[in-house]
Amino acid sequence: MSENKINQKAFQPTAEKSTLKSKLNALGPGILMASAAVGGSHIVASTQSGAIYGWQLAIIIILANLFKYPFFRFGSQYTLDTGNTLLEGYLEKGKLYLWVFFLLNVFATIINTAGVGLLCAAILTFVLPFPVPLPTLSLIVIGGCTTILLLGKYRLLDSLSKLIMIALTITTVAAVVIALMRNGIQGVAPEDYIAPSPWNLTALGFIVALMGWMPAPIEISAINSMWVVAKRRFTKISYQDGILDFNIGFIGTAILALVFLALGALVQFGSGDTVEIVSGKYIAQLINMYASTIGDWARGLIAFIAFMCMLGTTLTVIDGYSRANVESLRLILGKQESRPSILNSAILLAALSGLAVIFYFNNAVGPMLKFAMIASFVSTPIFAYLNLSLVLKGEHKVRGGLFWLSIIGLIYLTGFTLLFIANQAGLFN
Repeated sequence: MSENKINQKAFQPTAEKSTLKSKLNALGPGILMASAAVGGSHIVASTQSGAIYGWQLAIIIILANLFKYPFFRFGSQYTLDTGNTLLEGYLEKGKLYLWVFFLLNVFATIINTAGVGLLCAAILTFVLPFPVPLPTLSLIVIGGCTTILLLGKYRLLDSLSKLIMIALTITTVAAVVIALMRNGIQGVAPEDYIAPSPWNLTALGFIVALMGWMPAPIEISAINSMWVVAKRRFTKISYQDGILDFNIGFIGTAILALVFLALGALVQFGSGDTVEIVSGKYIAQLINMYASTIGDWARGLIAFIAFMCMLGTTLTVIDGYSRANVESLRLILGKQESRPSILNSAILLAALSGLAVIFYFNNAVGPMLKFAMIASFVSTPIFAYLNLSLVLKGEHKVRGGLFWLSIIGLIYLTGFTLLFIANQAGLFN
């Protein structure tokens, strides 16, 4: 069977009893989703939120995760229930929706591959004992990730993501606990420090960018459904175990986002240091935060763990977005199946296009990445509604509290989107 072919019988929910072993075997897609999420949104945006505004944006991070939860869950739920990916569901709703997803996903593939690859390379400069030009390191990072994907496929990706997430979580929680014990909830900020307010229209762009990738871009819900399909090719997963895997990944990333915000709030907020906004430059400040709490001896270790985390993000971005591009195009063209060589070609194309952006538009990667985050948020209500519409029927159709949470979430996300568009249009000037 080809890598991309969807075999419906292979994906039907199993009736096996859920056990500890079956739960552990089901872990994978949710952890991959978490690995894809912690890149720009957690390591950079969440920490910057705490460093600039202290604890004030914690409520925004909580609400973004809470109101996006149903729509990400529906991706896994739909696939576990029907055996189909979300992309097939979009096609059932209308080919136009799939075209919109495909075009947004192609753009996101190029920009996100460049962004996470460049950020991973920037962290690598703190690991290596000798200087290497950043574009060259980006080539090494993206080239290495591409090689791993072409040789190892899903199983290696599945295993790596678990180890990376465990190491990152332990070290970040340790840094926050030490900072809290040492500095208290106030952190290093003086008692008379007047914090800047994020509750004005000038900060709206920063907040929308933060929510756009919090905990991940909405297209990750479709990619995650494809990872569920890939996982089910070699592991039997029941509906209950599949939802548990999703919950562990999603809730874990939500908590980790608050942990990163706490790191910025406790170590950098009110310290007098100017917070770097550019992701690459901010990495140095981030590593200094860990070193100042855990100890300078840990600087190299933290840099390595942060590098491995971003390497995991780069792997999942290239793999996931490439799979989504191939599957979207297959469905649009009405093909029965895609050969493994097509996925390999898509992975190579994603890598090369990302490198092209880095080498030829290096100074524009930051603005393009921010634009991608904002574009993801603006498109969120559309795909959130589509995801909801796909689980209104079937054996595990959404009902009760989860249904009403999704309705409130739609209102919240749509309202914020309209507010941002109105502000961009100058209606409040």
